[in-house]
Amino acid sequence: MLRLDRLVNVLGGYGARLCCAPASREVELRSVMVHDPTDTRPTTGDVFLAVGVDSAADAVRLARSARASVVLVRGSPPLEGDALADARDGGIAVLLVEPEVSWSQLFGVVYGLVLEGRETEAGRGPTGLFAFADTLAAEVGSAVTIEDQMSRVLAYSGLQQTADPARLETILGRRVPDTMRRLFKREGVFAHLATSDEPLFVAPSAEHGLTGRMVVAVRAGRELLGSIWVECQRPLSEERRIVLGDGARAVALHLLRSRVSADLERQVESDLVIRLLEGAPDAPAVVSRLGLPPGRFRVIAIQAHVAEERHAAILLAFERATTGFGWSRPGRSTLFGNTLYTLLPCDNDVTPAHDWLASIVNVLPRRVTVFAGIGGVAEPAQLPASRQEADESLALRAGRPGGALAVVYDESWDEILLQRLRAAASSGRVPARGPVAELTRHDAEHGTRYIATLRAWLEAQGELAAAAGRLDVHPNTVRYRLRRMAELTDLRLELPEKRLAMIIALAVHQDGQP
Repeated sequence: MLRLDRLVNVLGGYGARLCCAPASREVELRSVMVHDPTDTRPTTGDVFLAVGVDSAADAVRLARSARASVVLVRGSPPLEGDALADARDGGIAVLLVEPEVSWSQLFGVVYGLVLEGRETEAGRGPTGLFAFADTLAAEVGSAVTIEDQMSRVLAYSGLQQTADPARLETILGRRVPDTMRRLFKREGVFAHLATSDEPLFVAPSAEHGLTGRMVVAVRAGRELLGSIWVECQRPLSEERRIVLGDGARAVALHLLRSRVSADLERQVESDLVIRLLEGAPDAPAVVSRLGLPPGRFRVIAIQAHVAEERHAAILLAFERATTGFGWSRPGRSTLFGNTLYTLLPCDNDVTPAHDWLASIVNVLPRRVTVFAGIGGVAEPAQLPASRQEADESLALRAGRPGGALAVVYDESWDEILLQRLRAAASSGRVPARGPVAELTRHDAEHGTRYIATLRAWLEAQGELAAAAGRLDVHPNTVRYRLRRMAELTDLRLELPEKRLAMIIALAVHQDGQP
């Protein structure tokens, strides 16, 4: 728990001096309030930040109305005598902060100290939220449950003696039962949470095992982060409503801090993965920093769409791919442009990659369409090549109207090679002259089928009967066409390198022609 003495000592390093203090510096500080002249709601907080307040006297007056234990004021000494007298009378500590220190710096320090103080006894993360639920339950005198915006339980107080069946079922199932959600929706509870910060009383329902609830939204700006539920048979008193509202703001800070922490971890992970994909000289060391085991990996490239909105769901896929502690996730991911890349420990067996993709798709909404490409196996230093293979596999999958979720490079390298050649052709890097180009022009001008015949003969490896079968003509017709083609261009089918070059040119220029 943060005490006034620690706050004074820490802020002293930021240019703050204690001008007035109560009898004891062991006062516990549990919440923070920032002055907002546009907010007319009654609010309280142990630490009052007098942002935009012109005088120390006004700051102390506002702090007293907020029932604060300490007020932070920016300015130069000495403070007005009447302000100090008012502070002593109200038992409020006054910290004078030098004008050179910005409010944004003070926000970060004070919020961090108060939230850290809340979590010290119970540990960081979700446990801290459980400790806060216990504290809030003691202040409002009844059991408390903290939920996210999807009615999933984030934390609950340990007080269970008076728990009704609805609360027990919610805690055991880790979310509000569907029957209760339908009741709350019918009663307009969710609509109220979406639009109002005022606590709402939900009447008892014997049919649903509900003794009654007081609920308040947990919000950051306009975004609904969750809600706090207090078990009660009748509406809370005005004093306890204020405590509940303060609790909602404290939970919002906790959730925002958790989100920022997760975002920072994602950013660090993302930067390290990008380094590997672009070719890090210290690739094995980067792999170790990511917490991945030494070995070989595959790069998986994913794109996600919703109907005609290209890449609309890729952020959701990235969130799913990076949710959870590092050690509990098999891969490491980054979002680069409109593509999600994941490094997955995977050897010659591609099954783990398919399983990982299925786990991502299963938690995405059904309306999301996912395309994926799986690169070949690579050592850490070879990951840029696996990324290129994953990109090309993804492009091949995106060009298909149906089929499996992912294209695997190992199984489709031949199609990818032809795709590379087509890309080269589209940028003008194949000859515009030669047998294939000349026969193509002749077919277009004279209506002949020389290109189709050449393709069939090459695919049949020179077998006239097989080529004729492909074209549904007599073998003599194939023989005649080959002779005519040799007269029109330098065909030279007896040379292996000429045949190979024509096979490639046909694949690039004439793919899809019968």
